[in-house]
Amino acid sequence: MTHSFSPPETAGTTDPPGLDLGAVSRWFDANVPGCQGPLSARVLHGGRSNLTYLVTDGHSRWVVRRPPLGGLTPSAHDVGREFRVMSALRGRGVAVPSAVAHCTDPSVTGVPFTVVAYVEGRVLRSRADTAGLTPYDLKRCADGLVEQLARLHAVPYAEAGLSGWGRPDGYLRRQLDRWRTQWNLVATRPLPGLPRLHKALEDALPTESAASIVHGDFRVDNTILDPTDLSRVRAVVDWELSTLGDPLADLGTFLAYRDPAVDALLDTPAATAPGFPGPLELAEQYALLTGRDITLMPFYQALAYFKIAVISEGVYARHLKGVTVGDGFAGAGDSVPALVRAGLLALGRDGAVL
Repeated sequence: MTHSFSPPETAGTTDPPGLDLGAVSRWFDANVPGCQGPLSARVLHGGRSNLTYLVTDGHSRWVVRRPPLGGLTPSAHDVGREFRVMSALRGRGVAVPSAVAHCTDPSVTGVPFTVVAYVEGRVLRSRADTAGLTPYDLKRCADGLVEQLARLHAVPYAEAGLSGWGRPDGYLRRQLDRWRTQWNLVATRPLPGLPRLHKALEDALPTESAASIVHGDFRVDNTILDPTDLSRVRAVVDWELSTLGDPLADLGTFLAYRDPAVDALLDTPAATAPGFPGPLELAEQYALLTGRDITLMPFYQALAYFKIAVISEGVYARHLKGVTVGDGFAGAGDSVPALVRAGLLALGRDGAVL
């Protein structure tokens, strides 16, 4: 049986974890057009990064995002960046939710948070969500995702007001340095394979292929699809890692999430379903749409494995500290060695000993 993304219209009156509903309701009254009274809220599926809530006044629905409880990598959870990039991309050919309001006052609920319009649709999170879908259905879904990625990378970022969004020159070097530093912040155990992968990436480091807006965590479950036409993406969400950088790094991330190495992190995600197109087919479709040279994709995939491994360790570290919200986090730690091994193999290195 397939599943649609259709949270209930209302939720309980108690505060969900991480959200002072009374204070947020008062802030909504003053800052969110059309709000018509007290709010109810519930945590939506997710929580491995920023916390996401469905909020309703009984008439309208919104989505609220805030940083995770006890986050160890603050720069990776900047909801303000999400809000700004979605605002800039609206009307530029990329499917994004309408940005509504951004609260920067931590006195409201302890941290900054953002409000965007709720988008009705279908999310393919797990392989269970793909039950009943044919390989043709999954191919159409993949084509729609690749098209969105190509559209994003074609946006003239200066015209969109994002010329200062990042520094494209040296992006790959900074990615390596940043995620190595993040590992030092979140590591829960020694893993010799990770510095080995970092060194292998340094040895293979190319110059940037181009400069574009990059999503930073592009995958099927970060999109909301049209339930009647899976090739139509209604919204791309979770923009917290977006910046200006090498578009092939975005593609590498998308391909890495196709690998079963992420199964423990995302609880058997839809993208690893057998009928979903493989990494080579996805890369070739992207090259067809964009004209970009994908010869060096093994490096970009290995970089993605490295980054996702560090993200996974961060999720696991928060789980050990008891500050995650929801279920399914214990397996995140198990995914880290598999991801490091996949990165080493992508670069032609021995992944047998970590």
